[in-house]
Amino acid sequence: MAEIKIRNLHKEFGTGADKVVALEDVNLDMGGHVFVSIVGPSGCGKSTLLNILSGIETPTSGSLEITQSGHKAAPGYVFQAARLLPWRTVMDNLLFVQQDKSDETRARCQKYLEMVQLGDKGDKFPGELSGGMQQRVGIARAFSIEPDVLFMDEPFSHLDAITARSLRRELHTMWADTGKTIIFVTHDVGEAVELSNRILVFAQGGRLEDDITVDLDFPRDAADEEVAIAKASVLRKFEEFDLLAT
Repeated sequence: MAEIKIRNLHKEFGTGADKVVALEDVNLDMGGHVFVSIVGPSGCGKSTLLNILSGIETPTSGSLEITQSGHKAAPGYVFQAARLLPWRTVMDNLLFVQQDKSDETRARCQKYLEMVQLGDKGDKFPGELSGGMQQRVGIARAFSIEPDVLFMDEPFSHLDAITARSLRRELHTMWADTGKTIIFVTHDVGEAVELSNRILVFAQGGRLEDDITVDLDFPRDAADEEVAIAKASVLRKFEEFDLLAT
């Protein structure tokens, strides 16, 4: 489990008249066994924040610390698309990101394939799998390096509703079983409420407008009355901050 400290984090793209503020002086503390979702309209800096946290981009100013027991935390990343190497088998895709190819490492990869219900697909190629199965492999690959913190950028946005619902349940089970810190970007408020115990609401210009605690028992289902009420509460925040029309 990681600890994340963000102080006055600011990110700009371009210069002069073309300058765009993607994040505006964000201050946050996150960490422990938490599932944090970042929501907001398109262009509000959700993915930019995730890219900075994961080291893909650097901030214009401000500071960022991601630690585990006083040391630099090991990150994992799940993209919108699985990004599997098509010429490698499922197992080889997992082994590709490992530091070694030992029997112990292979057994660890197999464990995570089984956790996403793909224990018998290790010798298959990505082209032989459905889109949902490929994303399962991507999730297993990220967990297989056993990161301290896992960053996920709208991993279910390209999937049909039934497949996405199934993957949300599997992801949440893995989060509960492994005790990881997960930072999850989504445009779907319902998805955020189902998965998270904390929701960060961002507005255009990269402003953090609200930090919402979701204090509901797990597992959650979209059909549950409490989940529907919590979703409506978050959407009212969008109305309050005039985000729905953005």
